Amino acid sequence: MKFGRKPRGHDSRIPKFADLVKGRALAPIPFAINYAHGLPNNLGAMLNDQLGDCTCAACCHAIQVWSFNATGGLVSPPDSAALALYELAGGYVPGEPNTDQGCVEQTVLQDWMTTGIDSNKLAAYVEVDQGDLDAIRRTIWECGLAYIGFNVPQYMPMSAGSIWDVNPTADNTIIGGHAVILVGYDVTGLMVVISWGALYYMTPAFFAQFVDEAYALANAEWITSTGKSSAGLSLADLEALMAALKWNPPAYGTHAYRWRRQRHKHLKKKQRAAAVAVAT
Repeated sequence: MKFGRKPRGHDSRIPKFADLVKGRALAPIPFAINYAHGLPNNLGAMLNDQLGDCTCAACCHAIQVWSFNATGGLVSPPDSAALALYELAGGYVPGEPNTDQGCVEQTVLQDWMTTGIDSNKLAAYVEVDQGDLDAIRRTIWECGLAYIGFNVPQYMPMSAGSIWDVNPTADNTIIGGHAVILVGYDVTGLMVVISWGALYYMTPAFFAQFVDEAYALANAEWITSTGKSSAGLSLADLEALMAALKWNPPAYGTHAYRWRRQRHKHLKKKQRAAAVAVAT
């Protein structure tokens, strides 16, 4: 199993869930929900068993969850789509292991929104306070999932079906950062996780100790089919909130923009090589 989430970004332009729901009358959320019910046991690792592309693999799993629950037809992006996003957002160059360095979640989400994953484009993303578990549960219910990032302790079990819980007597050394999606919760607060193409479970205590970023994601097909969206906003309202992020890239020198420049140079190099090969 691989990790690959880099330390969280802090882009002030990303809308905050708490601001969107302030003063709004919200429908009560169900006591339990599980959007993984009926999904295949193996959803595919999306290369996260070979590369540190967990931030990108989690996005591909989100597309699977949305498509299955919104239309009943499971859509699974190919590994090549996860790879393309990893190359763009993380600067990974196939065949060069030293470039397998992971990604910043916010960079991945912006690239998904502006470039897409196998023709699927994210409509919007909203930052959720990870300290507010009610907001996290509402995000799962309204959006079909919550996209989160957390620090991984050495003792965390990796076998499918494991429960991730706190263990103060075990080795709590942080061995990396990981990105997953939460797709459900039960009456005890236990959360359903998709990671490496399989189901895991996370306790509220583990979440509180190790998770340090969370996002509500808006998918047009999900909103159209279910009528549910982040904070109850319309698709048009959510898309309008993203205008600043769509048209104003981060300033030169930041992680996201630096990788884009490097990736652009890499693609141009590949295109020139392909043109030479065709010519000869």
